[in-house]
This record gives sequence, C-alpha cells and structure tokens, in this order.
Amino acid sequence: MEGISLELTVLLPTYNERAALEMLAARLEAASGAWESEILVVDDSSPDGTSAWVRNRASSGRWRLLERPGRAGLASAVLDGFRLAQGDVIAVMDADGSHPPESLAALVEPIRRKEAEMTVGSRHIPGGSDLGLQGTRRLISGGAALLARPVARSTDPMSGFFALDRRILDRAALAPVGYKIGLEVLVKCRPSPVLEVPFRFSRRVAGESKLGGVEILHYVRHLIRLYRWKISASHLASSTR
Repeated sequence: MEGISLELTVLLPTYNERAALEMLAARLEAASGAWESEILVVDDSSPDGTSAWVRNRASSGRWRLLERPGRAGLASAVLDGFRLAQGDVIAVMDADGSHPPESLAALVEPIRRKEAEMTVGSRHIPGGSDLGLQGTRRLISGGAALLARPVARSTDPMSGFFALDRRILDRAALAPVGYKIGLEVLVKCRPSPVLEVPFRFSRRVAGESKLGGVEILHYVRHLIRLYRWKISASHLASSTR
C-alpha cells in the first residue's frame, strides 16, 4: 500500500469493451475529474483491441492499463486492480455503460467524508431502477439477490457498482468464485457503515452480457462458501467472548 498519492481510482475490469469505452470515455473523465484520480482498466487480453485503445489513451496521464494473459475472470481482475490501484478510495464499475459515471460522486464523497467505509450502488431503493435488465436476466438477478441477503445486509448485494475505503481490504483475504467481488467485500471485510446510493441500471451501450450458465454455477459455489465463512466467523466470535 506504499506510494498511494491519489484520491480516487476508478477500476474497470474489461473483456471486449472497446466500443463501450469509446462511448464512455468523456463521461468517465468528466465524472472522475473532481478528484486527483486515475482510471485503471484491467483487461483480459480482449481480442477486440481494448488494451490497445487504453494504452493509447494512457498518454493523457489519467488512464492506466493492466493487461492480463487469457480470460482469467472478472473477480480476479478486480482483485488485481485493488493491488495496483493508487487511490485512497477505489470505485468499481462495469465498462459497458450499465453503470452511470455521473453517480460516482454519490459513491465516492461519503467515503471521503468518513461517513461510510463502503458505498453500494443500489437498484432497489427509491431513485434506483433495473430497467436495463430484461426477462430472464431480471429473474436471475432478483433470485440471486434474495439468496445473498442473509449474509450481506444490502438491498442490492449483487451490485457490481460500489466504492470502498481501500484500508478495509486489509481485514480479510479475498478469494471470490465467479464475478461478485462486491458481495465478497461486504461479507468478509465487514465495512461499517455501508451506505446505499440509488442508481439507474441501464442497458449496455455495446458488447454482450457475460452472464451464462457457468457464471451462475460459480455464483452458487461462491454463495455456499460465504455462508460457511459467515457461520465459522460467528462461531469464532462466540467462543472468544
């Protein structure tokens, strides 16, 4: 954690997101420009030229690139980004346009003011919506959120749009299965307080959803592990009282 000199890192895990980034770049730069910040893209060797686009953009000094060999997955991309990030606050968001950059201030400022250790973008509180999810995806998302709520007190534990005080990452070893890294942080790092911020989940501006049968299976495995971790942590806390 040495060498931290920025106020904010906006962390974007990507795979084949060049077209979306081209559309979002100006909005991302404007939204993060209120702080000394960086936009860190962790790309899994996208064949569409995402890395080359970011590398070219990095000449401006605001963008940084971590390119990983192969398609290693979203959760591990975020973990690698956590280690490389230089910001005191780290905001994680999708690069496909479904998470509005204009909501970054609402996520970041409560942490900078020490009013929260973690903020979660929620689609399920007043002012939020999930109109970007259609049909089966909405049903899957709703069911997955219900299953997660006993281990994570959040109206939207499935959210991939969140920010945190980087110091809470020292509280636990994170090892998510699948792609819901925010849920892993909520459970294992025990942020307090957690503030929910409404946002409107939009349809992606480009590219295709990565959600599929394999990711659903990974999520179920991840959730089982988190339930076991929570039970073990509760038993340990009881035995030390």
